[in-house]
Amino acid sequence: MDQSQAPVLEALAAFHANPLTVFTPPGHKQGRGADPRVIQALGADVFRSDVLATGGLDDRTDTRGILRHAQELMAEAVGADHTFFSTCGSSLSVKAAMLAVAGPHQKLLVGRDAHKSVIAGLILAGIRPVWVEPQWDADLHLAHPPSAESVRAALHEHPDARGALVTSPTPYGTCADLEAIAEACHAAGKPLIVDEAWGAHLPFHPRLPRWAMDAGADVCVTSVHKMGSGLEQSSVFHLQGDLVDRTALKQREDLLGTTSPSTLVYAALDGWRRQMVQHGRALYDHALDLADTVRERVQELDGLHVHGRDDFCSPGHAADLDPLQVIVDITDLGTTGYRAGDWLRSHHHLALHLCDHRRVSAQLTHADDTTTTDALLNGLRELTVIAPDLRPAPRVHLPSPERLRLEQALLPRDAFFGPTEQVPVEKAAGRTVAEMLTPYPPGIPAALPGERLNQDVLDYLRSGIEAGMLVPDSADPALDTIRVSVE
Repeated sequence: MDQSQAPVLEALAAFHANPLTVFTPPGHKQGRGADPRVIQALGADVFRSDVLATGGLDDRTDTRGILRHAQELMAEAVGADHTFFSTCGSSLSVKAAMLAVAGPHQKLLVGRDAHKSVIAGLILAGIRPVWVEPQWDADLHLAHPPSAESVRAALHEHPDARGALVTSPTPYGTCADLEAIAEACHAAGKPLIVDEAWGAHLPFHPRLPRWAMDAGADVCVTSVHKMGSGLEQSSVFHLQGDLVDRTALKQREDLLGTTSPSTLVYAALDGWRRQMVQHGRALYDHALDLADTVRERVQELDGLHVHGRDDFCSPGHAADLDPLQVIVDITDLGTTGYRAGDWLRSHHHLALHLCDHRRVSAQLTHADDTTTTDALLNGLRELTVIAPDLRPAPRVHLPSPERLRLEQALLPRDAFFGPTEQVPVEKAAGRTVAEMLTPYPPGIPAALPGERLNQDVLDYLRSGIEAGMLVPDSADPALDTIRVSVE
């Protein structure tokens, strides 16, 4: 196929050249009805390009197949059999993938380090999760993706499981041994879904970790807005092989997705694919060299340690690391990542990726250059000087990995939709939680519906909130009370 084409962008240009007089949504009619104050803030071209996909870019019956062509180009560009665009983010895409593999009360192997969108899929579908434990680094208090051995053992114990879902890379950039996991799944005749939301860039440079389709995954979900040039909410999911039915996958996406997709999101996806095919190698040559320089310069700063493969990649831990995720341990500064991140934003106008009890991280992409990285380095350099002003930091109670693991007493759906009550946090230990309690970012629930709470997890969450942690999905954001199942 001609990868210099960008069907959505070309159709949008043709629409602009010969505009229709529309009597369809969107109601602003290419901006004519938009408030001038909104146009001043957003720009006229946003409204001008906000066009219906069907009946706007294409005719009523999609005669030109614009979106289909764009998806076929994407599939060829990355080596997948089929590709689907989503304008509802990977939160929708991963649910569609799950529903294409497992249904109500059927089992699905899921890494317990899954994003909250995966848990939402379990709740909506009534899928019975078989949890596969992450590889815990007790010294660094960090979870890496599950091992192939853990997946293989879970498949042996649960031969009726419909498939497996793992997250790789994690928000910290650590990657699973996807090839070995795919081999374990396929030996049992089961498909592998990979939530590769943080890995949209991986197919486009050999120095990056191996991406899911090359490693043998059956379905791979990517968030192009995270590491690519897509607009927020842009996601792509890829399919290969015959273990997941293509029609079923598309119908599950249709079941969950919007009937009013954003042409703006489609257009940016289309353009990003062309950009990566034509220029991705050179762009990531530069980005990876820049990341190497940043890592070296941060490591030279007193009190800071940049995590690398030596820290994260070893037997019992991660298989690989995305070097564009610059994870900085600030333990020696005597403060928390929450306080450091807030200070860097307010004093240096830096918005960092992850801030936790002991780390901050900066996500680099092909869009960065020495202007952005110099700003980061200047901010971190001053942080090391003023760190005493950020002390004493509230201490976060950090349980052992064993105490972080909660018993699954009810199906997530049964707990979430069943009768509930709000109880004081002091009385929540031993009760079955009926809501997600998710430190965000990275968005991995510390407790999810159907799990039986223990005091360690409650102390972790409450002390975390006092230290600056955000738990946005709880009914009571302060966690003075917890929503639990009525017993």
